Amino acid sequence: MNPDYPIYIVSKGRWESRLTSKALEEMGVPYKIVIEPQEYSDYAAVINPTKILILPTSYLDDYDTCDNLGRNKSVGPGAARNFVWDHAIATGSKRHWVMDDNLDAFHRMNRNIKAEVLSGTIFKIAEQFVDRYENVPLAGFNYYSFCKTMDAVPPMILNTRIYSCLLIENAAPYRWRGRYNEDTDLSLRVLKDGYCTIQFNAFLQGKVTTQRMKGGNTKEFYREEGTMAKSQMLIDLHPDVAKVVWRFNRWHHHVDYRQFKHNRLKKREGLSIPDHVNNYGMKLVDYPEWREGL
Repeated sequence: MNPDYPIYIVSKGRWESRLTSKALEEMGVPYKIVIEPQEYSDYAAVINPTKILILPTSYLDDYDTCDNLGRNKSVGPGAARNFVWDHAIATGSKRHWVMDDNLDAFHRMNRNIKAEVLSGTIFKIAEQFVDRYENVPLAGFNYYSFCKTMDAVPPMILNTRIYSCLLIENAAPYRWRGRYNEDTDLSLRVLKDGYCTIQFNAFLQGKVTTQRMKGGNTKEFYREEGTMAKSQMLIDLHPDVAKVVWRFNRWHHHVDYRQFKHNRLKKREGLSIPDHVNNYGMKLVDYPEWREGL
């Protein structure tokens, strides 16, 4: 199975690694990748040009960076994500997926086993689950590294931040903003308006740490200025729930999501919830030759 809603990858300077693209190719999942015009020849040499969308420069010029630095530095991925949002609306779809370009695999977590998936079925399942409710404009997968196989992990978490692999309702009254932490900002605006977010633990994304990979915003942001400016912007936008903390030898933001625990899911009228387990044909298969390569 494949997802019903379109998938987009936002990428910059990563035509050589193109982790998310490779993962989706292996799974047989259709997608579009959004790049800036000056990098077209590099990406077109390694990705089918029919899968490439070029970001109009107007989205960069009009993007709200939430600071006064203008185009003196990269505006971050939010401008391309706004283009994706408008492109998805033009296709007539109800929702769209937007992903970072450094996701190396996708997994199903079940019975404390994290198994890599080789089809797009998990995207379709997530779509159908979210579509049961009328007040979930934002959902997505948790990080592989955040779900430990020795812990009791629920299949999903309500009303928290959604990062890197997002399923967005096209009619939602938002757009991306902010040079940094745009994922957290969007999540908080959704939650503050009384809507819900769903973060799936049953389905996971393998995220390679941004600062460990060249390309993206690594050079423009983190190597030159560290993480303080990134964290401080979120505190400036949401001082009621966010603060700066020092952890793991660098500055981070910390957000208190407890005030959103009363946001409740609203089931769509007339919808019957299945009373049995549906695995959508997924099977857990052991690959000895894969184990031999470990």
